[in-house]
Amino acid sequence: MPVLPILIVGLSALISFTQVSSALKPDPAMVCPSCEEWNGPREPFKVFGNTYFVGPAGVSAVLITSPDGHVLLDGGLSQSAAHIDRSIRALGFRTEDVRLIGASHEHYDHVGGIAALQRLSGAQVVHSAPGARALAQGMPLDEDPQIAFGRDVNAFPAVKNMRVVADGETLRVGAIAITAHMTPGHTPGAVTWSWRSCEGSRCVDIVYVDSLNPISAGSFRFTGNEGRPSVVPAFRAGLAKLAALPCDIVISVHPAAADLDGKLKRRGTNPASDPMIDPSGCRTYAASISKRLEARVASEAR
Repeated sequence: MPVLPILIVGLSALISFTQVSSALKPDPAMVCPSCEEWNGPREPFKVFGNTYFVGPAGVSAVLITSPDGHVLLDGGLSQSAAHIDRSIRALGFRTEDVRLIGASHEHYDHVGGIAALQRLSGAQVVHSAPGARALAQGMPLDEDPQIAFGRDVNAFPAVKNMRVVADGETLRVGAIAITAHMTPGHTPGAVTWSWRSCEGSRCVDIVYVDSLNPISAGSFRFTGNEGRPSVVPAFRAGLAKLAALPCDIVISVHPAAADLDGKLKRRGTNPASDPMIDPSGCRTYAASISKRLEARVASEAR
């Protein structure tokens, strides 16, 4: 989706976005009803300080930069890897300088491009213990709420060279310090990430929040069934954790879930205010998902 001209990095960056090539070797494109929309065009832009949005139209990917290497969050669909690579280069950075790739949750629309981006950059991929098992096998775990959609539908390129991250653990690349927060529910291994970015003397807390949407396939019940325990207590705990995080800017794994495009359209209309900065964003997001979860729990009790 196009953004306001003031958000484009510059003419030289825009030209390089269309002309640059690299050694990226993408995996075969995924096919799904929403894939074309999710992988639609979008110009990269600065979120704040050293944080940039580099994903396509419908799935997020975030680049955090430093002189000593970069951190990338998520890889979109397998066909999104080329878009993310071009976006990074259009901003004046190199994908080869990505040192760490963090994943949000282990579904094909968010981790499908990670394998190709890792091959190009040599970056280490970090995820939760359940998420890492799923990435290694190229398939969500059997306890995933959406596995019943079918194994062929759920498959994605498997990932190697992974590190398991613990809840609350902080990872560092140069001056970047990024913290993992386990927020299971949408998937068993879902992770929300937080860090600080600065512009001059002003620093803000940024949160890359996982989907957390309580949707499932087949007969899956979040309250437990078929020998599976309830995941509701862990789901609620993750939402409470999200609501309590320091959070000036929230970015969701699907941009629309946190009104990214609306904020972009409003950016620049009031020089004294940046609509991307909203200290209530994480609480609002958590409250919205909590309502959906409790509605789902109530429906399962009927």
